[in-house]
Amino acid sequence: MANLADLFDSRAACTLDAQASALAGEAGWGLMAQAGQAAWQCLLQHWPQARRLGVVVGSGNNGGDGYVLARHALQAGLQVEVVALPGSPPSTALAQRAAADFKFAGGAVADFNGELAQADVWVDALFGLGFARAPSGAAQALIEALNAQRAPVLALDVPSGVDADRGCVPGVAVRATLTLQFIVAHRGLYTGDALEYVGRRQLAPLTLPDEAWQGVVAAAECWTQPRLPDLLPPRRANSHKGESGHVLCVGGNHGSGGAIAMAAEAALRAGAGLLSIGTRRDHVGPLLARLPEAMTHALEDGSALPALLAKARVVAIGPGLGQDEWARALYARVLQSGLPLVIDADALNLLAQDAHALPDAILTPHPGEAARLLETRTAAVQADRYASAQALAERYHAVVVLKGAGSIVAAPGHAPRLIAAGNPGMAVGGMGDLLTGIIASLRAQGLPAFDAAAGGALLHALAGDVAAADGARGLLPTDLLAPLRRLANPERSR
Repeated sequence: MANLADLFDSRAACTLDAQASALAGEAGWGLMAQAGQAAWQCLLQHWPQARRLGVVVGSGNNGGDGYVLARHALQAGLQVEVVALPGSPPSTALAQRAAADFKFAGGAVADFNGELAQADVWVDALFGLGFARAPSGAAQALIEALNAQRAPVLALDVPSGVDADRGCVPGVAVRATLTLQFIVAHRGLYTGDALEYVGRRQLAPLTLPDEAWQGVVAAAECWTQPRLPDLLPPRRANSHKGESGHVLCVGGNHGSGGAIAMAAEAALRAGAGLLSIGTRRDHVGPLLARLPEAMTHALEDGSALPALLAKARVVAIGPGLGQDEWARALYARVLQSGLPLVIDADALNLLAQDAHALPDAILTPHPGEAARLLETRTAAVQADRYASAQALAERYHAVVVLKGAGSIVAAPGHAPRLIAAGNPGMAVGGMGDLLTGIIASLRAQGLPAFDAAAGGALLHALAGDVAAADGARGLLPTDLLAPLRRLANPERSR
């Protein structure tokens, strides 16, 4: 049986479905009956007052699930309208049986004629797993009609038109109010463009024999707040600042002193015991006033950098760094230090210009930076965020945090981790600087690179959610600092 935090690709989900169907007998009818019943219960849970139900069905087993739901609704006294694609009758034995049962109960099926009747709820049962192309023709028109009407939409397993593996949307797709996933959670519904379409997510695990899970492996882990207590246990009563690590933040070129200041303050709020900053001379005074807890040093020619590196446990480089000769000189010296690194912003752009392995580094690119690091287009990165994050990890032999809606943390030899937190208000300049400092802080406190990256990304996203409680628009990076401190001290589960 799967862990609730496991995310699966469609190959694993289809293997699981096939093995469970074979074990259950009746060509898998029991599984479809369970799915349809679960969908009916979900509808009753969220829309108990609904009296008029519309169901759009495709020809495959996803449509079969819709027919089972429609039959339950019809037998419960609801007014039910089932709409099918013209010339697309049920094509599988299970879907045919489900459609026959619905009609035997008194139901009728109408071909889509360009319009949808009014309903209290519509159900999307057009396409299931494995549909990874842009809908066209009547399917496109039906999805557009479903999106144009005003009633809530319950999507069965996957909103039609959304790629359940990659999270991309190659054409039109159903904008669901709620998506009910069957058996397992699908990794593509937690990142990228898919988040615009899935609405709320709910899982119906169904009842499967244990043998059905043979050889089925999760494709990713979903990270949420309950991960924090094990990552961040209470400190020892007799602890000292050295145990919590010394972070060195390098950056803050002319006009960008705020970036390195935010990275540094975030590192301290996330628990670093000591914090040094190497920056332009003009920023030393303002940084001392803003953050007296930090040891701030002028690095006009880089001569003071070796002494700072000798004291540091982790170096965060990139926020406000720039790409001029000053930046390049500091970047080169930091890379030669042999220390664990967190690399962001212009330091990533410098790395893209001279790509090489960094086995003890954490890279934190946004999609544009990821595209430069992979020598591709941003659209290609977003089209498959999981593959892009893993490709970065393999190419640079590093841990990677691919930022964005549904951030993905990847590392060579590991299943990726999906950060299921964050909000659109965090799409503002400076948020990445905070993330750099948080991750560097956790790494300095002794967490392995993969855990520091995932834990830091989760802390950052959760703090953003707390800070956005009064609204996402107008959210500032520094608004995250107060909730960040609280979240970095989770109560340990007993």
